[in-house]
Amino acid sequence: MTEIQKIALVTGASRGLGAALAEDLAGRGYHVLAVARTVGALEELDDRIRRAGGSATLAPMDVTEAPAMQQLAQSVLGRWGGLDLWAHCAIHAAPLAPAPHVDGKDWANSVLVNMDVARGLIALLEPLLRVRKGTALFFDDPRAGQKFFGAYGATKAGQIALARSWGAETASVGPRVVIAEPAAMPTAVRARFFPGEDRAALTPCKKEAARILDAL
Repeated sequence: MTEIQKIALVTGASRGLGAALAEDLAGRGYHVLAVARTVGALEELDDRIRRAGGSATLAPMDVTEAPAMQQLAQSVLGRWGGLDLWAHCAIHAAPLAPAPHVDGKDWANSVLVNMDVARGLIALLEPLLRVRKGTALFFDDPRAGQKFFGAYGATKAGQIALARSWGAETASVGPRVVIAEPAAMPTAVRARFFPGEDRAALTPCKKEAARILDAL
């Protein structure tokens, strides 16, 4: 009997931890569905995956576009019937600012990407994960309450709180919900928050991706 290939969806897959997870998953035999807005970065990811002998399907989509995400879920259902893993790496990193000076547009984008998108994807993807007894993987970055992290910290904390509730609700029936807390990595998001930091002292994204996936 032919073994069915595992399917992994990575949202926010074009760079940083998302790209590293996509590459590592492909190396572990998953077919990776890579979602991001940046076509060029997705194509570079696909080249790296294929050179290493893996396979991927590129989905150059904006996770904030609900119809596009609905189409994606329908395509996954029709082609593969379900998901074995969903790794949610898409994030909006609003500029640091004192709470009274958080820009309204930055706040709205933070709520949209970091909270509303997560809520919508949970609703869309739970049936696909459940059919394959899959796992949803979120990434905590506990900045809530820190100086100048109002927009990012509050909305990231909201996303993780939602994921924890989902995990508690599905503990006995699935899907499994895992919340990892990555080490500091030299990502574009971190560079926005800590410009001038010694990036050589940070953990490489590939190393952290392997650690997180090994722990699943």
